[in-house]
Amino acid sequence: MFVSFTPNTEPGWFRWLSRLVIRMGLFRAIETLTVVLTLSAILISQAVISITGYGDRVVALFSASVCSLMLAPGICYLILRLVLELDRARQQLTVLATQDDLTGLHNRRHFMVMVQREWDRARRYSTQAALLLIDADHFKRVNDIHGHLCGDELLRSIAKTVSGSLRQADVLARFGGEELIVFLPHTDPLGALDVAERIREQVQALAVEFNGVKVSTTVSIGVAPMRTELPSLDWMIQEANTALYAAKSDGRNCVRTLPFEASRSGGAFETNSR
Repeated sequence: MFVSFTPNTEPGWFRWLSRLVIRMGLFRAIETLTVVLTLSAILISQAVISITGYGDRVVALFSASVCSLMLAPGICYLILRLVLELDRARQQLTVLATQDDLTGLHNRRHFMVMVQREWDRARRYSTQAALLLIDADHFKRVNDIHGHLCGDELLRSIAKTVSGSLRQADVLARFGGEELIVFLPHTDPLGALDVAERIREQVQALAVEFNGVKVSTTVSIGVAPMRTELPSLDWMIQEANTALYAAKSDGRNCVRTLPFEASRSGGAFETNSR
């Protein structure tokens, strides 16, 4: 389980300081902060003399300036360097919390967060959308024959191929194992089937060379269009999963969907489409 260190949980001064250091650069930020601390030390020393009525202002000015200029640069460097390292660690942690380390796609958790907002918006404004569940066929056989490194390389290639078939607004993630999931906003059922079929054809044509051997596979895809009867995003995923099982049962390397509503032109779509 990842604990996300996001801007919402950071102190306000940390966000301000990290942005300042990044914008100015480390050494310029040290110079600026050193000047501020030196002037502050001088003002404090003069204020103390004014309040107490004792002390030499010139000596206090000299002492405050020398001490600040000797100590401030080193202390500022350590503090600002720590700020930069913490900001870099925050960015890395954000990536780990949202990205699948093998494929570079969104992970399941981040997908659910992102798509829940899109799903709610589609329901609220009655816009069309669809969901694809993609599973690599006989992937265990690839791992058993060629090894897991080959399987990993093949899965990365499949993820890249699927990503290249999508629009910028579409959301793609690794859902688990060799399963990928896609949310298609503003997409009608026929359009979703077209996208799924295009993905199936492109993966079928894909071949990865590993240790001098060309390795390939196919994918089965389940399609679930947005329907008013669906009570939640989880139900939509379950419908896509049921359609995926139908694709597996029908011999794999095909696209399947459950019965859904007629198209806007009035014609009905087939329950099973390939």
